[in-house]
Amino acid sequence: MLFTDDTVEALRAAVHLVNTAEEPETLATPEDFEGFLEAFPYTGRIDRDSDELSTLRALRPRLRGMLLAPRADMVAGINDALRDVTFDAHVVRHDEADWHLHAVADDRPLAERILAETAMALLDVVRADEGSRLAVCADEDCEGIVLDLSRNRSRRYCSTACTNRNAVAAYRARQR
Repeated sequence: MLFTDDTVEALRAAVHLVNTAEEPETLATPEDFEGFLEAFPYTGRIDRDSDELSTLRALRPRLRGMLLAPRADMVAGINDALRDVTFDAHVVRHDEADWHLHAVADDRPLAERILAETAMALLDVVRADEGSRLAVCADEDCEGIVLDLSRNRSRRYCSTACTNRNAVAAYRARQR
């Protein structure tokens, strides 16, 4: 296992959140927000209102910068994020998850908790020197982020749609 389960989940959630900004926008409505929360069931305070949705949408560029930064810049982004959160670190176990660290209190805003969890997960990425596991999608028309957790580092596309589009294009090119 490359990273712990909580690190993997935090990275997946951050990448997914950032990728919702790609066209077509997939975090525009309350229904989209509910879908995100269903896919990534955060514990603690969730307001489910338009202000919280707007705050999450506004967080995406910052997370994108942190996720795609070179190692030294990633560290700077982690430090900036950690300065911007109100720490109340505690070890918890809930749902199916074993003991793990929550860096901020459950009553803090969701965006702050996501920022803290992303920073903590990226710290693991930095310590393992695995920044190459995060990249921009290889589809020339996409700017989505790819989180490659495969053993052979073979993941190149951010989504099944991008993978399929490129597979079809390659097939058609071979047929010509």
